[in-house]
Amino acid sequence: MWNIRFELRVTQAMSRHLHAILLLLLAGMVGCDHATKQAAVVHLAGQRVVEIIPGVLDLRYTQNHDIAFRLLSWFDGPAKLPVLVVTPSIALVALAMVWWRRRHAPRLEQAAYALLISGAVGNLIDRVARGFVVDFIHLHHWPVFNVADSAVVVGALLLAISSGRLRHRPYEDLPAPPST
Repeated sequence: MWNIRFELRVTQAMSRHLHAILLLLLAGMVGCDHATKQAAVVHLAGQRVVEIIPGVLDLRYTQNHDIAFRLLSWFDGPAKLPVLVVTPSIALVALAMVWWRRRHAPRLEQAAYALLISGAVGNLIDRVARGFVVDFIHLHHWPVFNVADSAVVVGALLLAISSGRLRHRPYEDLPAPPST
């Protein structure tokens, strides 16, 4: 009986520590995102491209007045900035609510939510403060992005892995093809 109580207390303490660690991860990612964006503003704005790995990776300052992959390029006018602030804010609140409801989910899923939220917060702060998002990392044949964008992508991949969508499934688990 004592052993079960001890294990329960240890599990609860680890759970509290995990949430603290995840909140530190979230804050650290937002801080890292803004520190690198500020460095990009100071050292790259108005400057030429800085090649890191020729033909593969360079640093270049860009201002993103749109969302990922220029999905709202067709939408212009005075309502665009409010749409670019309000819509992600609503999505961020919804994501935080899902994370709260899933607070006892496996660690990988918890880390995924922390990364997703940190990326969303980082870009939202940028959009509110500047009216645009600073991007500066350029992998050739890919749009320019930033640390927050990376956090969102890694978080989405971790969430897909934790939900089983990217797990390897043996052939015997697959349904039989329809008979003709």
